[in-house]
Amino acid sequence: MSLPPSLERVSRLISDGSCAALSLDIFDTILWRRTPRPTDVFAVLGARLVRDGRCPEWVTPAAFRRMRITAEQDARRSDAALGPEVSLSDIWQHMPLAIFDAGLPELVRAEVTCERDFTVPDADIAELVELAAKHRVPTVLVSDTYFTEEHLAELLDRPGLGALRDARIFRSHQHGLDKASGLWKIVLDNLGVLPEQVVHIGDNPVADVEVPGKLGIRTVHYERLDEQFHVVLEREREPLGLEDPLGEHLDLDLGDFGLTSLRAKTLLRADPEAQTPIRTAWRYGASVLGPVLTGFAEWVARRAHDSGIPVLWCPMREGTMLSTLINNAAQARGWSVEARPVWLSRHVTSLAALDPADPVSLREFIRQRHGLTVHHLLQALHLRPGDVPPLAEMLDAVLDNDPAVDLVCGALTETAHLRNRLTVTVTRIRERVLAELRRAGMLDAREPALVDLGWGGTIQYFLGRVLDVSGTGIRPAGFYLATDDRSTRVFRAGLRIEGYLSQGGHPPEIARTISRSPEVLEQSVNDFCGSLLDFADDGSPVLGPASDGEAQLAQRRAVQDGIREFQVQWYRYADDSRADLTGTARHRLANILVSALKAPNAEEAAVFGNWAHEDNFGSALVTRVVPEDLVPAIPYLSPADLGDLAMRDAFWPALLAASDTRLAAGARALAERQVDPDLFEPSEDPAETRLSLRTGDGEWHDGPRRRVRINHNGLSFARLDFRSADVTDLAVAIPGRPALVRIDWVEVRAHVPGQSVARIERWEQPEDFAGLIHAACRWLGGTLFEFEADESAIWFPVAARMGAPVTSGQVTVAFATLPKSRTGLGGHPPSASRMTRVTSRVREELRARGTVGLATSAARIAVRQLRSGK
Repeated sequence: MSLPPSLERVSRLISDGSCAALSLDIFDTILWRRTPRPTDVFAVLGARLVRDGRCPEWVTPAAFRRMRITAEQDARRSDAALGPEVSLSDIWQHMPLAIFDAGLPELVRAEVTCERDFTVPDADIAELVELAAKHRVPTVLVSDTYFTEEHLAELLDRPGLGALRDARIFRSHQHGLDKASGLWKIVLDNLGVLPEQVVHIGDNPVADVEVPGKLGIRTVHYERLDEQFHVVLEREREPLGLEDPLGEHLDLDLGDFGLTSLRAKTLLRADPEAQTPIRTAWRYGASVLGPVLTGFAEWVARRAHDSGIPVLWCPMREGTMLSTLINNAAQARGWSVEARPVWLSRHVTSLAALDPADPVSLREFIRQRHGLTVHHLLQALHLRPGDVPPLAEMLDAVLDNDPAVDLVCGALTETAHLRNRLTVTVTRIRERVLAELRRAGMLDAREPALVDLGWGGTIQYFLGRVLDVSGTGIRPAGFYLATDDRSTRVFRAGLRIEGYLSQGGHPPEIARTISRSPEVLEQSVNDFCGSLLDFADDGSPVLGPASDGEAQLAQRRAVQDGIREFQVQWYRYADDSRADLTGTARHRLANILVSALKAPNAEEAAVFGNWAHEDNFGSALVTRVVPEDLVPAIPYLSPADLGDLAMRDAFWPALLAASDTRLAAGARALAERQVDPDLFEPSEDPAETRLSLRTGDGEWHDGPRRRVRINHNGLSFARLDFRSADVTDLAVAIPGRPALVRIDWVEVRAHVPGQSVARIERWEQPEDFAGLIHAACRWLGGTLFEFEADESAIWFPVAARMGAPVTSGQVTVAFATLPKSRTGLGGHPPSASRMTRVTSRVREELRARGTVGLATSAARIAVRQLRSGK
């Protein structure tokens, strides 16, 4: 096992004879604690004393911890103390001994025992100690501690630390001086060596690095927690529903299972020469995903072991990574369980489960896919355009609305010939899936178990249908990191399905957060290839294109390297830490993942926000985790707006907010329910941005609406999706109430029938707005408007702009609003000149309809102006 970079230099100095003495700090260097903070051992000690009847039950662990910290502070200030240095007995004499049903020696002994139970020898430091002994380099221990030499001997009497039995110990209490105020001169005088001949390793930047460094001692800062990891721990401070994670909820035997210390120790192994994005990705794998997936793999291996399941099946593309982690866990724990990758995907299993004779099944198949075109659908069904003549003219049409889906389903099932073709195709695909499973050996068991990240258990559900239709009598089981309420259909199908962090949508906070923003987690586990689209005749997988660019591929590799490194470190200490991640540790691991998803930091946002994400469900759609079109909207967003964004708007809303510290802080506070949502809403008389749609028959239809919010920049944002056929015009009631409004930009993305790529039209210049129809609102010039009523709106001629009616789309509005009284009293700013308005309107009609319709349009404008009296 290689050493962390900071210790590699020490190893070379010892080996080449450049070191006359190796000096070591003890706590958080030779020994590390299985608690988040060193003082959390006091909370465990208090709980133990209560459990054993030696402390009143009204003393909570958190109260005892505070009491013990204060007692030490009082002891160091006491006149009876030997300077600021005190012994453990001195500290306990400042505790309220009368409340304890035990004497002073017994209480001191209880603390020493607790410290021994919660400290673990550092394997890397132990390796250096053995190396020093091999090269006859003496080791000395220099520690600021209240423990006696006998206490330290007991704490250090561990396997792997035998070479320390003869080490000289310099204790602050022994000499009345700590390392920052004179102890180092005593050490040098006693060793009789020059300062530069000593190498010291310790965690305190002052006592272990700065002070001895000034004396000429060569030092290594063996950081317990670096600054970046402090930021990660800060966001995890409030676990889900746990009021006092560092006191009340510490396990009496396991603390925090060593997770904080081991994550920090793993981070020491980061490559200091790596570029910042690679280092950020590696750290995310080591400190966030590594612990979570290590726990998940161990839980899966244990569940399989306890259930007598010898083989687990991990669908690709997650299969390579998950099977490796599970096999490592099984081997470390001595369980006879093996995990194997298998080629399966949501797309292929849903296709194999399709019933071509059932229009409902075909509609379900189409509606599950986002951005699916007729061309991609025919490809998936192994049909050529000539096989379905009615669809040959609409290959690029996006199946995003009910009329289009109904038309396609009708065309595919209207003749017996096509129904038979589809039946043959689906049967062939089903047989290829079954052949792959037989080849792999998955069908040798009556209840083969799948292992996947999860969410809805889609592969398991459709595979169950395939196996049922095929009459195999095989019922697939599933073990998942987390499942949400979509997995209910798997339960209802009578299939075994279990989740590690959440199951069936419970706990809701965990299930919602993970399933809302799963993309980076999925990509961090996926193999470096495209998704499975089909099987060739020879059984080989047919894969789609991989969406990774060179930078993203390198970053994904770094994440996976970090994940694997944490697991290596976990099992390196598994026996010493006595921790088991399959039980209550899940609460802490869930908090690590959920906190990371809710509050990504700026470095994480800079890396993961640029990752491309493919749809992986039959369409060719590839988008960024943070879509480019939303970046300009960040200054307009409020925390509650993030919750309104749909999955396709932003895969990871919190990542979007990370670039704005105030927005991110508000989003985190809202997500953690630390503030009431009304804090981010107008205090009185709420309003909504409302969308109305006009179709080709001239009828208006109510569309979606969004609450108007004013954020910390005084700006507002609305995004409204619509899904309807034959839309010609959109009317947007922007403030939804009387108000003065500055419209910074309006963008419409919409699909035109027969075109696979959405068209984009944008209005942002004064002349863009001047020529539009203003219904019960007045253009004041520039991009300012006065909206006179709740229903006041601006009309956007999308059909005229895009050349045809649209089928579905999205309207985004960025604006600033100043609400006005609904009474209509008060002054009104002057409108823009009538000549400017009419000229702009004619210009808009000319742009949209050309010279042919200009005369008619001009007449219509004139009539409207006369009627309005403006």
